Amino acid sequence: MPTSEPKLITGNANKPLAQAIARRMSMHRGVNVGLVDARVERFNDQEIFVEVYENVRGEDMFIIQPTSNPANDNLMELLIMADALRRSSAKRITAVIPYFGYARQDRRSKARTPISAKLVANMIVEAGIERVLTMDLHATQIQGFFDIPVDNLYASPVFALDLMTQFKDEMEDVMVVSPDVGGVARARELAKRIEAPLSIVDKRREKAGEVAEMTVIGDVTGKKCIIVDDICDTAGTLCKAAQVLLDNGASEVHAYITHGVLSGPAVERITNSVMKSLVITDTIAATEAVRSAPNIRIIPTAPVFAQAILNIWNGTSVSSLFETPTLEPVYEGQFGH
Repeated sequence: MPTSEPKLITGNANKPLAQAIARRMSMHRGVNVGLVDARVERFNDQEIFVEVYENVRGEDMFIIQPTSNPANDNLMELLIMADALRRSSAKRITAVIPYFGYARQDRRSKARTPISAKLVANMIVEAGIERVLTMDLHATQIQGFFDIPVDNLYASPVFALDLMTQFKDEMEDVMVVSPDVGGVARARELAKRIEAPLSIVDKRREKAGEVAEMTVIGDVTGKKCIIVDDICDTAGTLCKAAQVLLDNGASEVHAYITHGVLSGPAVERITNSVMKSLVITDTIAATEAVRSAPNIRIIPTAPVFAQAILNIWNGTSVSSLFETPTLEPVYEGQFGH
């Protein structure tokens, strides 16, 4: 007989997050929710092999696997795990993809380019996954690339709780800043939550990875600027935007960014930048360099993912987690409440 508990399984992309989610769910349920015993390993030619050691027939399975660097390996692990579970008669397979890789390729930017996010969506559906749970999709319309339900969680309610704690007595000086015109909706959402004004840094890109000139739209004089974005990759734009804001009279600059991809020179740039702090979440497993960087702080996402998984499993609303009254108890004690 299937057990009445949701079952979690993880690949190698972010084991600490999977273990943290399992711990949170054990607390909520009052029973031990462990990770399903399985091996996900490589043959000599780097082919991925998965073997599940427990019976999963008729079970409600959740695969926890962000498709972060190395994106292709982690994506293949996810698809192969899904296939193993489907062939083992799991009742339903949900992919929990905290960071959805390939999301930046969501449209044809030039002639003869792919829409890789749609290709990845097709592969996920074809592998037998029946539902996706993710956080801060780079473009929310990617949900429409799937013909299965996609629950997109937002980091902004969690960031809002943290900001209220960090800047408790100085909230009137806080200003939310979008580092480009494309991210205005995301920044506005956070600004609305903490009742702060909004400013925009307009940047012109010559080619990918390079930033040309920047202009600040809005008056940031004497403000504590909070740059908000979903992805920080090489941190070039971010550090330059921080400098431009200070040049325009901001008193200090902090950044709240959901997915710390932080590749190449990113950590070094952030450490040497004028930013007082960069706050990221643990959707992508932090490297040693990220963990030891003095001005990078990591906020846990396990509480909100654990609650979302439980809500999916017992058929209640996931969008209720966007509301502060629902979210605050989930993060009890995390931000000094």
